[in-house]
Amino acid sequence: METNGVKHKVQQTEKTEGFVRFEDVSKIYLAGETEIRAVDHVSFEVGRGEFCVIVGPSGAGKTTLLNMLGGMDTCTTGRIFLDGQEISACTGRALTEYRRHSVGFVFQFYNLMQNLTALENVELACDICPDHLDAAETLRAVGLEDRMSNFPAQLSGGEQQRVSIARALAKNPKLLLCDEPTGALDSRTGKAILRLLQDTCRSTGKTVIVITHNQSITKMADRVITVRSGTVTDVVLQEHPLSVDEIEW
Repeated sequence: METNGVKHKVQQTEKTEGFVRFEDVSKIYLAGETEIRAVDHVSFEVGRGEFCVIVGPSGAGKTTLLNMLGGMDTCTTGRIFLDGQEISACTGRALTEYRRHSVGFVFQFYNLMQNLTALENVELACDICPDHLDAAETLRAVGLEDRMSNFPAQLSGGEQQRVSIARALAKNPKLLLCDEPTGALDSRTGKAILRLLQDTCRSTGKTVIVITHNQSITKMADRVITVRSGTVTDVVLQEHPLSVDEIEW
């Protein structure tokens, strides 16, 4: 199937379509009198409960897509929806509430508070969300039951990323957005983090979107969206995604 020049290799799936929806979205920056189209007329969907990977080279527009979906940036034209809510129409307090309650963020460099323990970092996220999960239980769920009292400087890179994931999950968000979550980690630790993200998606039914330049990671996704030069060039649904242990890079 082909839509607007974009190839869609669609296989059978039981996932709910349209939980995340981009409709003809563009993001334009001005550099003097020059227009820079970071995202150019992009349309795609991600189903509820899917593990989705958005892949493409550096500068392709992946992070811009994530920032707009996460409410950290606005689109110039088009519409963005999450679970029926038009995010692109939100401003001010409504946008702040959306970021706080609906989205959990996992970044490449952890962004932990260095003067707080692992538990306190997670509790910090819980303090702003009314329907949060228990911070200690969430840390146990990511395998850090013995590291709750440690400060970030006392944790390995993989452990810090687990704290970051626990912080995001403790908010009990509708959507987990991960920006190059294994970019600062070695291969073995990176696989452990991806396994945690995939297991979280399967066990909780949360929608997880990972952006990466690493093509190997696409093999574990339910849906793969390829982005180049600000446009979506390919959307593939994979009926039998691989487990992390079957992936090599």
